[in-house]
Amino acid sequence: MHLSPHLFPSRDGPSPRYDLRAAFETLLDAQIELNSFISQSADAFSFDDGIEFVRTGEKALDIVERDPSIRAAWERDGRKLERLHGYWLYRALDEFVHSGLAIATIGSPENHEANRLAYIRAIRTRLKLTEVYGLDEAVTTDSGAQVDLFQALLATELMSAFYQRDFLQAFVSHFNETGNWAPALSLLALGGFATGENRLPLTWSDRKAKIARIIGWTVSKKSPRGNPLMASAILDFWTSDLVTLAARLRQNEPGLHPELFERPVLKLDQLLIQLPWIFGMQNNSTAAINNLRRIGARRADARLETRRIEEQLGRLFESRGFRVVLNWEPVDESDARAGEVDLICALGRIVLVLEVKSTFIRQSQREAWRHGTTTLRKAGQQLRRKVPAVEHALSEGSDLAASLNLAADTDSVSVHGWIVDTSIECDHERFSGFLKVSLEEVLIALRDDQHLLNDPDGILSGRYQKEEPAIADNAHTETSLYPSGFTVDKFMDAVEKEAIWKEPGC
Repeated sequence: MHLSPHLFPSRDGPSPRYDLRAAFETLLDAQIELNSFISQSADAFSFDDGIEFVRTGEKALDIVERDPSIRAAWERDGRKLERLHGYWLYRALDEFVHSGLAIATIGSPENHEANRLAYIRAIRTRLKLTEVYGLDEAVTTDSGAQVDLFQALLATELMSAFYQRDFLQAFVSHFNETGNWAPALSLLALGGFATGENRLPLTWSDRKAKIARIIGWTVSKKSPRGNPLMASAILDFWTSDLVTLAARLRQNEPGLHPELFERPVLKLDQLLIQLPWIFGMQNNSTAAINNLRRIGARRADARLETRRIEEQLGRLFESRGFRVVLNWEPVDESDARAGEVDLICALGRIVLVLEVKSTFIRQSQREAWRHGTTTLRKAGQQLRRKVPAVEHALSEGSDLAASLNLAADTDSVSVHGWIVDTSIECDHERFSGFLKVSLEEVLIALRDDQHLLNDPDGILSGRYQKEEPAIADNAHTETSLYPSGFTVDKFMDAVEKEAIWKEPGC
């Protein structure tokens, strides 16, 4: 109502309320300033050990960097996340090509390129969710419905592609023509009205209409016309019920609140609202991971997913010749306090005791600090009990030694403890003396495909040329961690010295 006079000015209609717009702009500025103060001052004061606040006058405080290495580690972890994003995209491209879809037309010819990219991105996120976070091919929504994981990921990628093309790119085109946001939005909306489509700055529909619009994104061999039940479950997967959330907030009930990007479909009773500017720009991979692992951490499937992470990692170690024991518990009563050991892997005279942690992707130093001082600190304390328990069991010539093929001689065995975490925070720090590494780093080191971290085809950097694939074909051989063959010592050395993160030319 208040936006309409700005977009469609008319002598006969109400005048634009510039006062309301100015008040709203002031409110936004204040919120941005508050967010900046919290993240850069309040949280920095409390959770960034690399800086300190120094008084420079009666009232002024300056931030002084006390330990540059802490800030450098934080920034380095950020670069690692960017490179991991590229790694999974290359893995997805490889699967896409080998599936035969690279030579197929996906959807209508005019939308083929956008649909193909959406498909690749959905494969990327599905690979990461299944291989790192232990997700199955189907997940359960809050309503209890089963949703196909890939179809849910593909639906949100297709929605993003739609909003990017029909809203964001169209707006930019109109803005370049007019040089002003108001007529640009007006032209965008009018273009939608001409074709019977909503191209206003927010879109809305009832549930039935929304399901009808996304049912085409559930087309498969089993459902050539789409599956309305699957469309309904996908909608639930990405929906945040604002009425329920408001009731919880009013009653001060505990619980996590979805961020906009985690569940970007907003529900008000029977009305579903989408913000094209959010949906078109968000990181759908992070959205899916945090939807499941942060907001959905208490799902019934979560415990099974953690077990699946351990099992899959165990199989990857076995593929390199390790003997693996899952979920071992000490038999000796003196070691009972150690509890269950997630993963024990042995090769040669080396034994790895792994404490596996599965969490979500954090967005701030505050969250990272809490993760380090709670989950990872506890993991270090757990390993401080579990490693001696494993050493004791091996020295006693127990069934564990036989299972690890170490029964002949346990005196020369070297036992190491690692915290293997799905998050990148506090990477390569030590907790109670034990190394913390990301699960993805261990996975890549075992697969020996770290060359994919370096954009070998130049696709991400924009330097792709026809001759690049030939160069990329040699990249794996040239950058292999094990040019003379895999050994446990080389693997340990590669992980402990962060060899997979070495960039070309370094």
